[in-house]
Amino acid sequence: MQALVYTPAMQGEGAFDGGKLVEQKPIGFPGEGSVVKRVGPLFYWAWGTASEEARIGLHPHKGFEIMTYVVDGTAFHGDTLGTNSTIGAGGVQFMQTGSGVSHQERLSADAEMFQIWFEPNFNEAIRRQPTYSQYEHEQFPFAQSPQGYTAKTIIGDGSPLELVADIGMWDVEISSGASYKHLVPEGYSLTALAIRGGGVWSESGSEKAGETFRHRDFIVAAAREDTEAVIENSGGEKLRLILIQAPTTVDYPLYPKR
Repeated sequence: MQALVYTPAMQGEGAFDGGKLVEQKPIGFPGEGSVVKRVGPLFYWAWGTASEEARIGLHPHKGFEIMTYVVDGTAFHGDTLGTNSTIGAGGVQFMQTGSGVSHQERLSADAEMFQIWFEPNFNEAIRRQPTYSQYEHEQFPFAQSPQGYTAKTIIGDGSPLELVADIGMWDVEISSGASYKHLVPEGYSLTALAIRGGGVWSESGSEKAGETFRHRDFIVAAAREDTEAVIENSGGEKLRLILIQAPTTVDYPLYPKR
């Protein structure tokens, strides 16, 4: 399993509401500058920060499973299903957009969030009714290890969030000098965005030197066989990563990115 590190210069950029909301995009839309175009059903990943209250007007979606994960601040969601709701730090807003739904968003000043799109079989998804759900931080499983890390399961065992796409997602914090191990099954890729701090990514049992990554770097590692990734915090501050695991390939046609 080789870990590839993509610096911020190799990721896309975007902005909304006159620059009040700016985004770094590990995986963006065509023309936005992201070197990584997709990872299996992981279709789009934007990391946004708002300098002041920012709005995104009503716009449509179809087929994709779309989540907003709030790191800081609050996010408002309104849609044509009749939803009007706000979620705080650690919470998730989740749409299965199905046959089609339009929504609008508003972020508080100093908000930090992710919007991530996952792709089920599009031809099947567009025949389903759209849905919306949201979950507070306290509803997600949280593990604290004596080895010096914490791991919150956002998508996976014990999480209330259920997708059609085959995805796992974790919010992991690693103390200085500590490490976190993650088993990546054969045929899957583990991706990570370092939103605080930096470290070293290596493979358990390997004699090869690990890959160094820094704050804001995006890491993609594909497993050809069951492999344990080891992520070490080699710096002085706490390391925080958002990890998403997805099958490297799927057995259904993927929506073309042009």
